[in-house]
Amino acid sequence: MVIRSAFCWAAAACCLLSVSVALADDAAFKLTIRNHRFEPAELVVPAGQKIKLEIKNLDATPEEFESYELNREKVVPANATVVIFVGPLKPGRYPFFGDFNKDTAKGVLIVK
Repeated sequence: MVIRSAFCWAAAACCLLSVSVALADDAAFKLTIRNHRFEPAELVVPAGQKIKLEIKNLDATPEEFESYELNREKVVPANATVVIFVGPLKPGRYPFFGDFNKDTAKGVLIVK
């Protein structure tokens, strides 16, 4: 019984390790919202792989990251960070914008 219990714990630990390694394989890229603008406004990312976008809002008001081409929308609270996963993507340009400040909060993922 003790051996079976130890085996179960070891198997569970291996599964958790596999999941965390798989998550760590996603390429991470950072966007910042400052003064109702995305920085950088153009972000180059690799084609053919899943991308992790970390979006940090330095403004005192929320913003909504939105992209029709990426099929994503997510509110980024004031002074907070959110994560969005996209891809794998084909080479091209994928525009995004801040739905609450459309005139200034604009950007594009350039996939190469």
